Amino acid sequence: QLQASGGGLVQVGESLRLSCAASGSSLGNYVVGWHRQAPGNQRELVAAISAAGSSRYAASVKGRFTISRDNAKNTVYLQMNNLKPDDTAAYYCNRQRAYYSDFVLYSWGQGTLVTVSS
Repeated sequence: QLQASGGGLVQVGESLRLSCAASGSSLGNYVVGWHRQAPGNQRELVAAISAAGSSRYAASVKGRFTISRDNAKNTVYLQMNNLKPDDTAAYYCNRQRAYYSDFVLYSWGQGTLVTVSS
């Protein structure tokens, strides 16, 4: 499992940075994705990063969210700027089957809750 952290309650327009850490495995060679699930909605992939550092984003977050990785810290980050109420969700990270795949390889961790208040 990969564990997400860093969520919280913020106001519209503010920023948060989420972290994804792995225990017992190295993230450096993995494609890692950030997913989110709002109440009543299906879980969706919002960003993914390849082992080489290429990234892709869902249209709803492109230009506002940035995914990055620090292999020395074995951590993948999701920088979220200009947050909107629609970004309110539980956020999860996982290892992707492939860079252009929405399928994941691990069971889901607990996630971290992001609440954007207007």
